[in-house]
Amino acid sequence: MRFNAKDLVQLARCPSGYFDKEGKLKICRVVGDEKLIEPRERWCRLKGNLLFLMKNKSSDASEVVILERCWVVEFRSKTGVSIVLKFQSGEPDLYLEAASKPDCESWAVALGEANSEGLQNKIQHLQRLVMEIKEERSSDEAQQFLPTSQLDSLGEPQFTSIQRIANEPKLEFSLACKDLVAATRDRKLNTFIQVSVVHPAEHILTRYSSTEIVEGTKDPLFLTGVTFPPEYPIYEETKIKLTVYDVKDKSQDTVRTSVLPDHKEPRADVGRSFLGCATFRVVDLVKSKEQQLTLTLRTSDGGKTVGTIEVNLVKMGELEEGETDHITADTQDQKCALVRECTATEGLSGKDNLPSLNAVLRNPVCKLYRFPTSDNKWMRIREQMAETTLSFHVPKELINLHIKEDMRRNQELKDLGELAPHWDNMRKSVIAHCDQMLSMYQDTLAELGKHTGSSFKSSCSKGEKTLEFIPINLHLQRMHVHSPRLKDALYDVITVGAPAAHFQGFKNGGLRKLLSKFEAERRNTGYQCIYYSPENTAKAKEVLSNINHLQPLISSHADLLLSSASQRSPDSLKNSLKMLSEKTELFVHAFKDQLVRSALLALYTARPGCVLKKPAVHRNSAEEGDDVQHQDHPSQIKRQDSIPHHSEYDEEEWDRVWANVAKSLNCLIAMVDRLLEKDDISNIKEGENEPSAADSKVLHTGGDWYEQLYPLVITLKDCMGEVVTRAKQSMAFVLLQELACGLPQCLMLTLRRDIVFSQALAGLVCGFIIKLHTGLHDQGFLQQLHTVGLLVQYEGLLSTYSEEAGMLEDMAVGISDLQKVMFKVIEAKSEDFLPIITGRREHYIIEVQLPAKMFELLPQEIKEGKLLRMYPVLFNVGINEQQTLAERFGDTTLQENINQENLELLKEYYKLFTEKMPPDCLPHFQEQNDLKGLLGSLHQNIQAKKRKNVEIMWLAATICRKLNGVRFTCCKSAKDRTSMSVTLEQCSILRDEHQLHKDFFIRALDCMRRQTQGALNESDDPETGCLTDNKPTSRHFYPVALLLVSSHLLVVWLILSLALLLAKYQ
Repeated sequence: MRFNAKDLVQLARCPSGYFDKEGKLKICRVVGDEKLIEPRERWCRLKGNLLFLMKNKSSDASEVVILERCWVVEFRSKTGVSIVLKFQSGEPDLYLEAASKPDCESWAVALGEANSEGLQNKIQHLQRLVMEIKEERSSDEAQQFLPTSQLDSLGEPQFTSIQRIANEPKLEFSLACKDLVAATRDRKLNTFIQVSVVHPAEHILTRYSSTEIVEGTKDPLFLTGVTFPPEYPIYEETKIKLTVYDVKDKSQDTVRTSVLPDHKEPRADVGRSFLGCATFRVVDLVKSKEQQLTLTLRTSDGGKTVGTIEVNLVKMGELEEGETDHITADTQDQKCALVRECTATEGLSGKDNLPSLNAVLRNPVCKLYRFPTSDNKWMRIREQMAETTLSFHVPKELINLHIKEDMRRNQELKDLGELAPHWDNMRKSVIAHCDQMLSMYQDTLAELGKHTGSSFKSSCSKGEKTLEFIPINLHLQRMHVHSPRLKDALYDVITVGAPAAHFQGFKNGGLRKLLSKFEAERRNTGYQCIYYSPENTAKAKEVLSNINHLQPLISSHADLLLSSASQRSPDSLKNSLKMLSEKTELFVHAFKDQLVRSALLALYTARPGCVLKKPAVHRNSAEEGDDVQHQDHPSQIKRQDSIPHHSEYDEEEWDRVWANVAKSLNCLIAMVDRLLEKDDISNIKEGENEPSAADSKVLHTGGDWYEQLYPLVITLKDCMGEVVTRAKQSMAFVLLQELACGLPQCLMLTLRRDIVFSQALAGLVCGFIIKLHTGLHDQGFLQQLHTVGLLVQYEGLLSTYSEEAGMLEDMAVGISDLQKVMFKVIEAKSEDFLPIITGRREHYIIEVQLPAKMFELLPQEIKEGKLLRMYPVLFNVGINEQQTLAERFGDTTLQENINQENLELLKEYYKLFTEKMPPDCLPHFQEQNDLKGLLGSLHQNIQAKKRKNVEIMWLAATICRKLNGVRFTCCKSAKDRTSMSVTLEQCSILRDEHQLHKDFFIRALDCMRRQTQGALNESDDPETGCLTDNKPTSRHFYPVALLLVSSHLLVVWLILSLALLLAKYQ
C-alpha cells in the first residue's frame, strides 16, 4: 500500500497526550507457539489503527503495524502477561509481552478496538441500544396518552401465562440455522446462538443462555436447546432475541473473560464476530400452527439478510404432529434425520406429588438436548439440577435430637445418686465436659437458624465451623430421556461432597483410623474406670432408649384400662389389656441381659460404703467375664459401713425386682378374666330371668370393675417404677465409664462422627424421597422396598493420598453408620411435607410425609408403618493425579479394604433380594439375569488391584440401577471430578440403553459439560457463586474424561509435564 513516510515519522513524534495508548512492550514475531527470535523491548505508540514501534521514547519509529484484518488472542503462558496479534493475511503473528497482567489486559482492549472492524462493532452496538431505547420509549409514551383514571385502574401490568403442565418447564425450543453468510467466501463458519430475553415489564435485555459451537458449516443444527424452568417469569408477551456469532478461533474463544471487563460486549477481535440477530414473541411460537418459526437473520441495522433461523417448540413426552420428515445428510455436516411423528407416552410423574417434591427441591436449572440415535432419529434429553432444602433441614433436626439426647444423659448422670469420692470426681469432670459440648451444639443450631440465602453449602464454605454439619453441594442430577421408540426414562444421581469433618482437619487421619486407635488405647491404658466394650455401651444406650420409650406407653395403656373399667366396656377392656400386656412383655424382656446385672453390682461397689455378701465378680456379658479390671481398682477396696442401707447387697434382689413386674401383670390379667367371666354369667342370667331393679343395683355396685383393678394397676406401676430407677442408674453408670475412659477424645470423636453422619444422612433422605416419588407407581419396587429394603450405592472418587485419605476414612464410617437408619412413610396431616426425624445416635427413624392421594398408592405393609431398611455400600476409585502418587509411592490399602468390605455387603443384599423377591416381580426382570455375572466381574476387578480401575465404578453403578437402588457420586467438593463422572455416565447410558449414535458420543459429552444455561453470567461458577474469570471452561477439562477411562494416559501426561518443567527451568 502507498503511504507517506515523512508524515508517519512526523506522526510518531507527536506529544504523548496525542496517542490513544503508549508504553513499553517486548515484541517479536511468532509462528504457531514458536518465537522466531527472543522478544526485544520497544516503545509502542498506538494512534487509531496504527501501532508505532520505537527503540526508545525519543527515537524515530522503526516499524509501523497497520491493525486491520487482525485480532487479538491470549498467548498460552503461565505468566498471563502476553498477547498475540494474528493476521488474516497469513503473515507471522506479532508477539507482545507486557510488564504486568493489568497492563497486558489494557493493551489487549486498546488493540482490539483500534481497527475499523472494532469501530464498526461499536457502531452496531450503539444502534442496538438506540433501537431498544426507542422500543422502551414507545411503550412508555403509549401509557402517557391514557387518561389518568384508566391508567390508575390498570395497576400492575397483566401478562398472559403460558399454559403448561405443573412443575414442567414453561417453554422449551430447539434451534437450527440455514444459509448463513460468511464475511469472506472462503471462510468456514463456526457458529453459536446467544439467547437473550426481553422482559415485558422492564423492557430490559437479559442474556439467558447459548448453544454449543458448531464448526465448519453454513447450516448448523444445534444439539443444545433452550428451556425455561417453571418459576422463570416468562409470558406470551415476552420477546426472545437470538443472536448468531461466528467464532473465528474456537480454541481462543474462552479467553475473552480474562482479557475483557465483565461489562464489555464480546468483540470480533477477541475471537468471535456478530453475524445477525432475530427477535420473536413467545406467543407467536406457542400458538403457531406447526409450532415452528422461521426467522430471518439480519444485521444490526436491519438492512442485510445473513440467513434464516428455525425455532421448534419442544414438548417432552410427545413429538410434533405431522408426517415424518427425514433430512438426510452426513455426520460431518451436522445433519441427521429429523423426525416428527405423533406419539403418546404416559407421564412419568403425576401432579399429585408436586407439593411434596416442591417442599424438598429448590431452584432447578434445566438443559435441553436432542441427540441422534443409531437409526437416524432424534431423542430428547432434559437434564435438571436442583438444590434441596434438606441440606439444612436434616442437620438442624439432627442437632436438635443430639441436644435432647445429651441433656437426658447429663441428667441421668446427675441422678446416679451419691458416689464414692473417686467416682464422684469422675462424674463431675464428665458432666463439665459434656456441658461444654452441649453448649457448642446449641450455638451451632442457633447459627444455622439464622442462615438465609442459598439452600446448599458451596465448596468454598466447607471449612466454616458454623456450617460443618451441612453437606457440600448436595444436588439432584436428573436426566429425562424421551426416545422415539422406547419408553420415557428417568435417571437420577445425587451429587454431594464427601461427608467429612473439614473444619477439624485430617492431620491425624479420619474416623476409621481415629476410632481404631482410640479403642486400642482404651483397652491398653490403665484408666481408673471400668472398661465396657463398644457393644456393651451400645446395649446400655438401647436399654435406656427402651425405658424412655416403653414406660410412658405402659402408663398410658394402664390408664386406658382403668378408663375402660369405669365404663364397664368389655371390648375396650380386652383391647387395653392386650396392648398393656404386649408393651409390658417388651419392657420385661429388655432387662433380661447380663449387662444390667453386672452394671448394678458395679454401681453398688461405687457407693460410699458397701459390703458384699458374695465376692464381687464384674461381668459385662456372658462372653466377656474378665473385661472388668477390678483387681487393682479403688472401688474394690472394702469400705467402712457408713451408710446402713448400703451395708449389704443381694445379687438376686434384681431378679426379684423385675420379676415382680411380670407377676403384677399376671395378677392384672387374671382379675380382668375373672371380671369378664362374671359379666358373661350375669348377662346370661339377665337373659333368662329379668331381675328386679333392686337386684340389678346390688349386682352393679358389688361388681365395680374400676375399684377392683385400681390397686393392681398401682402395684404394676410401682414395680415398674422401681425397675426403671435401678436400670436407669446402672446403664447411666456404664455410660459414665465410657465417657470417663476417653475424655476429651471420646467427646471429640462423637462430635466428628455426628458431623460426618449429618452430612451423609441429609443426602440419604434426599435420595430416598426422590426414589419414592419416582417409583410410586411401580408395584415391584414398592414390594422390594418393604420386603428387602433399599440399596444405596455411593461412588467415591477420592484419592488415598494426603488429606483425601482422611476424607475417605470419614466418608466410609459415615456411610456405614447409615445402616442404623430406618424409614417410615406416613400420611401428611398438614401442608408441611418435610421429613420428621426421631430416635437416638444408635437408631434413627425418618418419617417421610406423603399427601393423602399418594399415600393411598402404597402397599398395606408400608401404610401400616413398617420400617424400611437401608443397605448403603461404598466403592471408591481415586482418579486424580494424587492417586497416581499414592499408587506409585504411597499406599492404597484403605481403598482396597473399603471396596472388599462393601462388596460383601452388596452380595448379602443380592442374596436377600433373590430369596425374598419373586422372579416376575420387577419389570424387565428377565434382563436382570446377568446380575450374578456383573457381581462376579465386580469381584474380579476388586481382587485384581488394578491401578485406577474405573471398571469398578461402572459395574457398581450398573448393578445399583438394575436393583432399583439410589445412586450417589462424591468427590472432595462435588464439582470437577463429580461432574466429569456424572456426564460420562449419562452419555454411556444414552449409548447403551437408548441407541445414541456412536459418532455423536463425544459431541454429546461436550454439550453436557458446557456451563452456559440459566440466568448465570458466563463468568459465574454455579456451585460456588464466585467469579472465575481466569478459570477455563469445561472444554478444557475434556482430557480429564479420558483420564477417567484410562490411567495410562494420566501417567503419560504426568511424565510429559515433568519433562516440560525440567526443560523450561534448566
